[in-house]
Amino acid sequence: MTDNPGGRTPLSDRAPVKRVPKWWWLPAAAALGAVAGGAYGQFRPPQYTATSSVVAVPNGTTEADCTDALGFAQAYGRVAKQLAVLGDAQVWAGVPVATMRESVDVATSPDAPMVAVSATSSSPAQAVDIANAVSRALLTHADHAKEETGIKLEGLSRALKPTEPSSASPALTALVGGSAGGLLGGLALLARPRRTEDEEDVSRASVPGPANAADAHGTRG
Repeated sequence: MTDNPGGRTPLSDRAPVKRVPKWWWLPAAAALGAVAGGAYGQFRPPQYTATSSVVAVPNGTTEADCTDALGFAQAYGRVAKQLAVLGDAQVWAGVPVATMRESVDVATSPDAPMVAVSATSSSPAQAVDIANAVSRALLTHADHAKEETGIKLEGLSRALKPTEPSSASPALTALVGGSAGGLLGGLALLARPRRTEDEEDVSRASVPGPANAADAHGTRG
């Protein structure tokens, strides 16, 4: 009969303690990112984008052709956000230059002599005003230089008031946030320090049971 003072269950017979999986923070980080992304999309004011466009054409007084028009369209696209243009545009839009520089995006085409001016704002009406004002300022600057360049700009389309926001929906921001959280969690999981085999053996070492401790006490007595 095995001695077992106090009727205690030996540690070797006890059920092993269940540890939390090492990858637990991967889904936790993804969930946290999804919640943060959804909250950002829900509480951030919706943004609206309006776009106007102008086209470069030969003015008919020089030998400039369509190839020259394409090159000048690229050039006017690069100067559209400079102070000389935005300074004139702010008079018509009633918006500070700094605000216009942040909200305006200019795009050109490698195949067509066209300049598209897009403006983004939390106010649909303000987005329209900014886009049209920048296009108008471009037309004015091109008109002053058309005798030297042989190229003029003409309005192609005016910006219209947007009816739907161009910013991402809360569902999309939640998806992006979840993906980013999962990615960061995975990187953290890969970057964590790994335990060596010696550390694993030490952690699994058994503690002497009560019976052995009692025997040792009796022997000393």
